[in-house]
Amino acid sequence: MSVFESTVQINQPVEPVYNFLADMNNHGRLMPDNIINWQSNAEEASFEIQNITKLSLKISSRVPNFEITIIPAEKPPFDMELKWKLEADGNTTQATFIITASLSMMMKMLASSQLQKLTENETQRLTEVFS
Repeated sequence: MSVFESTVQINQPVEPVYNFLADMNNHGRLMPDNIINWQSNAEEASFEIQNITKLSLKISSRVPNFEITIIPAEKPPFDMELKWKLEADGNTTQATFIITASLSMMMKMLASSQLQKLTENETQRLTEVFS
């Protein structure tokens, strides 16, 4: 399993950060520019990574103000799990976005840098939403 993660501090209490992330409609605002055809509801989202693949994701579990787990809604090119972990510290929140993926050696060479960029992009955009 390959693990990619990025952590940021957000100058907001944990509850509004959790509420934002608990709704898949909001995740479109965190995506990089090469994501097209975003469609979502509170539980699921589908989109295309331009010139690469289509993906459908759904929230599989929520632990209020602590964790949100997202899994593929349809068979992806490789097994993966996306997880947001939140840690409250007074009026600030530490948000960690983790992608765990089962990548073959070839996929690891092709996708690792893109998956790491994705984690960093999403956490950076999350800070922008709350700034």
